[in-house]
Amino acid sequence: MKNYISFPRIQGTASRQAHAGLPEGTFERELGKEGFFGPATHMYHEHPPTGWTAFDGDLQPRAFDLTRMNEDQPSPFDAQTVLHNAQTKIRFWRAPKKMDHLARNADGDELFFVHEGAGDLYCDYGHMSFTAGDYIVLPRSTMWRIDCSEPVTALLIEATNSTYMLPDKGMVGRHAIFDPAMLDIPELDEAFIAQKSNGAGQETKVRIKRGNRLATMTYPFNPLDAVGWKGDLSVVRINVKDIRPLMSHRYHLPPSAHSTFVAAGFVVCTFVPRPFEMSEDALKVPFYHNNDDYDEVIFYHAGDFFSRDNIDAGMMTFHPCGFTHGPHPKALKAAFKPKKDATNEYAVMIDTRSALEVGDLPAGVENTDYVKSWAGGGSYE
Repeated sequence: MKNYISFPRIQGTASRQAHAGLPEGTFERELGKEGFFGPATHMYHEHPPTGWTAFDGDLQPRAFDLTRMNEDQPSPFDAQTVLHNAQTKIRFWRAPKKMDHLARNADGDELFFVHEGAGDLYCDYGHMSFTAGDYIVLPRSTMWRIDCSEPVTALLIEATNSTYMLPDKGMVGRHAIFDPAMLDIPELDEAFIAQKSNGAGQETKVRIKRGNRLATMTYPFNPLDAVGWKGDLSVVRINVKDIRPLMSHRYHLPPSAHSTFVAAGFVVCTFVPRPFEMSEDALKVPFYHNNDDYDEVIFYHAGDFFSRDNIDAGMMTFHPCGFTHGPHPKALKAAFKPKKDATNEYAVMIDTRSALEVGDLPAGVENTDYVKSWAGGGSYE
């Protein structure tokens, strides 16, 4: 257990319970360490903490419309890098109908999130179908390829020199959020046998990535030819619709409560539909906060994104560490009295300990006016 310098105190006018019972006319801001797990202080301000009139420099909040990248890439290693650091590389892939080679990422585990489409994955461990909303964890150096029955776009989240693990679910137990028994694995089924037979006697190329360098191996046969396997290392799959979020009817839980996978230097969370908090004095939208140890990225998959204005499916926001962020002014009006009973959104969040760099994106992908979207500050009325 980490021995934080922790000494809770109260100065001036403040709420005793975070995110509830705010003093009249104030705006709450959380300053937190360790991604909502460490020491934290809640400030109560007279004005919205995002009520800036100008924001200059490279560290401003940014938004990207990934749907504007319309060209297919033959290989996942050709996918457009959106954000990256030493621990992860976040890429957006518009996949071909059928891969003509096997891919093998020797730099780390790959998390394949299917944004659109459907198809079949063939890998060392067998065959599995996939559809929109699926997470597929591909262990480092797994050989794989996909055949698409519908056009596929996907987010590829590499855990560079790392391994994807399940989060510690603490006192709620290991079956909360999703039971590990919900994780599907590939099967050595008829489809796998058929692809093995269809490739018999044919050359197969395997494209390998290591240290961001590429190489190609050529086999005179199909190397996806396993007849069996045993062990506890495998490709696994779970769909966002199988995730059951932690909820509190009296308190707005932090994003860390929605952790889905963890790796060295970053965490992947999933936001799925949930009822709004019932207590009248509890915030119903994400609170203003400084996540002072992490950069925050959200990829919007489907639904109605109530805390962000002018955000659609297929878009991504990036909030570097070091500034306060929170709901847009229109969402703030629903902070205590939302018009609906529940959220209706699916989104993937990636929080990284080290600073992220933006990739060399095509013109028109970034919304350069995003930083202005908090203009006007907003109120609870």
